[in-house]
Amino acid sequence: MFVKAIEEVSKFTRPIHTISKTYNGKHVIPGAGTLFFVNEEGYAITCKHMVEVITKASLINKKYQDFKTERDKLDMDRAFKTNLQQIETRYKYKNDTIIQQKNSFIDCVDKMSGYTVSKHPDFDLAILKFNDFSTIKYSGHAIFPKETSGIKQGKFLCRLGFPFPEFSNFLFDEKKEELVWTNTGLSRSPIFPLEGMITRFVMGKGVKMGIELSTPGLRGQSGAPLFDDQGIIYGMQSRTKHLHLGFDIENLEIRSKGKLKKVDDYSFLHLGECIHVDVIKNFLKEKKVKFYEQPDEGFNGFSSSDNQDIA
Repeated sequence: MFVKAIEEVSKFTRPIHTISKTYNGKHVIPGAGTLFFVNEEGYAITCKHMVEVITKASLINKKYQDFKTERDKLDMDRAFKTNLQQIETRYKYKNDTIIQQKNSFIDCVDKMSGYTVSKHPDFDLAILKFNDFSTIKYSGHAIFPKETSGIKQGKFLCRLGFPFPEFSNFLFDEKKEELVWTNTGLSRSPIFPLEGMITRFVMGKGVKMGIELSTPGLRGQSGAPLFDDQGIIYGMQSRTKHLHLGFDIENLEIRSKGKLKKVDDYSFLHLGECIHVDVIKNFLKEKKVKFYEQPDEGFNGFSSSDNQDIA
C-alpha cells in the first residue's frame, strides 16, 4: 500500500543523530530524531522538542568544560574527594546527569556554517534552515494537500523515521574525556515506516492542531512525515500518548514454562499524535518559506516538481 510512497518520501527524510554521556555512565547513549525537507533551498521541519534538545548541547558541553577546569585545579590530597563533591553539588551533577552531547545531521547538505531555527510559539513544530551549503544531499521535497477536508477518521496514513538507532560510529575518548564521532562502525540506521488509522483529531488554540493515529509514534520518529499512499504529506509525528484501558490484572496466577507464578498487568493503548498539515502550512507561510502543494485531485504525488503548485 505504501511501497512507492515510502520510496519517494525517504528521498527527503533524514535522521538527526545524537550521542550523549552521563556523569558516571560507562557507555555512550545513542539517540535519533527525524526531519524532512519542504523545498530545495535547505528548509526542513521537525519537532520543536527535537530542536530544543539539539540546541542545548553547546550549553551542556560548556558546563562540563567549566566543571573539568575547576576539578583539575584541585590538589590530589586527603581533601580531594570532599572538595570534588562540593563542585559536583554546585554543578548539580549526579550519576545520571548528561554532561556531554553531540549531534549530527545525516545526508542533508554537503557543508554548512550553521543553521537557523524558527520555533512555533504554541505547537511542537520548528523550521530548520541550513546555512551556506553548496549542494543538497537529499532529493525531492514534501508535497502538501491543497485542501484538507478529506482528512477524516478511518483514513490510513504512514510515518517514516529512524527509531531503534543502530549507528555506532562514535566513542568516548577516556584520555580527553570527550565524545568523538569516528570513521569506523555503522554510520546509518535503517529507515522505519509505521502505518496507522486516523482515530481522532486534537484541538488546540481554537484550531484542529493534531491528528491522532491508532498506533504509537516510536522514539526516533519525532519529526517524521505523515503521508498517504501517494506520498502526500498530511502532518508530522510529534508525540505518543498512553491511554489507560482499565483492564488491570493483579496477582493473577498463570503457568509459565511449567511453573505457576503470579503476575500483574496494567494495559495501556499507545496512540501517536501528529501535527496537522494546516498548522505546518500556516507556519511556513508566516515565515515566508516556500513549499509545494498538490495541484489537483488527480495528482499522484510522484510527478516532477515542475507540475506542483508553489505556495
